Amino acid sequence: MRNLAVYQKEAFYDVLSLSRTPAFYLPALLFPLVFYVFFGVLLNYSGNSSSYMLVSYLCFGVMGPALFNFASAVASDRVQGWLTLKQLSPMPLSAYVLAKYFSSLVFSLIIALTLFVVAAVFADVQLEVWQWASLLAIALLGTFPFALIGLLLGLCFSDKAAPAVVNLVYLPMAFLSGLWVPVMYLPSGIQFLAPALPAYHFSQLSYAVIGAQQSASLWGHVLYLVAFSALLFAAIAWRYNRLYK
Repeated sequence: MRNLAVYQKEAFYDVLSLSRTPAFYLPALLFPLVFYVFFGVLLNYSGNSSSYMLVSYLCFGVMGPALFNFASAVASDRVQGWLTLKQLSPMPLSAYVLAKYFSSLVFSLIIALTLFVVAAVFADVQLEVWQWASLLAIALLGTFPFALIGLLLGLCFSDKAAPAVVNLVYLPMAFLSGLWVPVMYLPSGIQFLAPALPAYHFSQLSYAVIGAQQSASLWGHVLYLVAFSALLFAAIAWRYNRLYK
């Protein structure tokens, strides 16, 4: 019970810290919402693509908190010595990592629910209950590999460089994976590259919920994300051992 209390307190204070950081939560919450309102509501004259764009900006939106929270916070804590201090304290290091992931999920949940409300009320998106629930579950579970990417970047770059590097990873990956423009409309070279990116497989699982996926191999997308996460685990363990062992 005492260990559980440690995990709960670490998670609570991490969420509290992020809620007091407008530079983090305002872009994370507003970017996907503004993009969806502009392209999925205001410029969607036919109304046929609102659900597709909902899935696109849902995937784009939930990736951000996982990437930026881990990369920026871990890099800052590592450079300033807080990560070393936490290692020397009685608190398990896993509580620190899980707290970061929990706070990312909290903001991802807020982004998802906000987009759902806007889509249903203003874009007249009509989905079955199981589809709303499936989209939410995939969105939250799908943040895991992106949290690992953020953690690896936080262990590799300084607190000043990490946010810039995340943007260099996040924005091009979103575009190349078809989250802004469907992959089928992109040049053939990008179509060939897209399946190598985790955001592509993450989005294809979400598109499958509304019947808009471009591949019938759903288990192939799952296996890719599992294998990709395993490789990131190995890279994170190697980098962590280089820094602290």
